[in-house]
Amino acid sequence: MLDFFRWQDAIDIIVISIIVHRLLLLIVGTRAMQLVKGLLIMGALAAAARIFDLRTLSWFLGKVLGVLVIAIPIVFQPELRKMLEELGRGGSLWQRKKTGKKAELLSHEVARALSYLKGQKIGALIVLERNTGLKDFWRTAIKLNADITQELLISIFWEGTPLHDGAVIIDRDNIVAASCYLPLTENSDLSRWIGTRHRAALGVTEVSDAIALVVSEERGEVSLAINGHLSKNLKEAQVQKLLLHYFAGEDEENKSLLDRLQEDIRTLWT
Repeated sequence: MLDFFRWQDAIDIIVISIIVHRLLLLIVGTRAMQLVKGLLIMGALAAAARIFDLRTLSWFLGKVLGVLVIAIPIVFQPELRKMLEELGRGGSLWQRKKTGKKAELLSHEVARALSYLKGQKIGALIVLERNTGLKDFWRTAIKLNADITQELLISIFWEGTPLHDGAVIIDRDNIVAASCYLPLTENSDLSRWIGTRHRAALGVTEVSDAIALVVSEERGEVSLAINGHLSKNLKEAQVQKLLLHYFAGEDEENKSLLDRLQEDIRTLWT
C-alpha cells in the first residue's frame, strides 16, 4: 500500500504556512497588500475559467499575469526593498521585536514627551500602530518617517505649530506622520464633556487594534484608549511599562499588561 502522506509533508505545510503568514504581516498596511488581494481575485478567476473551459478568458488572464510578473518588482520596489531589509536584519521574519535596549530607549523618549506635555497641559494624541494598518489615516497627513525623540514629539504638539492639530502615528520604528485626522467614536453614551481628542482616540481604536494615548490640556493627565474603551489618569509607571511592551513587540504575546489596564476601564467619564 502506497504511503500517500508522510510526516515530512506535515512539516512542509507548517513551515510554508508560517512563512506566508509572516510575509503577509510585513506588507499589512502597505500598497502591496492591495496587490495581494488583486492577485488572489485574478487567481480565482483564472481557476474558474479553466474549470468552465473559458479559453479566451484563460488566455487573457495568462497574458495579464505574465505582464504583472515584470511590472510588480518595478512598481512595488519600495515595499520589496523594505521587506528584504527586514529579512536581512535577522529574526524580523519570525518575530518583529527590538532588542531590550532599543525598546527601552524608544519607550523612554515617548514617556518623557508625554510627561512634559502633561506637566505643561499641552494637548496631544499619539496613536501606536499594531497589526492593523493605519495608512488610510496618514496618507493625507504630513508624512515624517522620522526617528522617535521626545524633542520632536513635543515640538509637534507645541501650541501654534502647524502640526499641533491632529494625531501622531507611530509604527514601532519611527514617527510615520503628524496632523492625522481620525474618525470620531460612534458611542452615543459618552458624556458631552469628553473632548474631540478623546473621541478621536476612541474612534481609531474602534476600527483598528491600535493603542491611543491622549494628553488632556484641561486636566493635565494621560488617558489610554484601546478596543473602544477609555481609561483616564494613567500613572507614569503604567505608561512606561505599556510603551516598553509595545516597542519590544511583546504586546501581542504578553497581553497581561493590557488586560490589567483594561480591568481599570470600568467607568467612562460621566
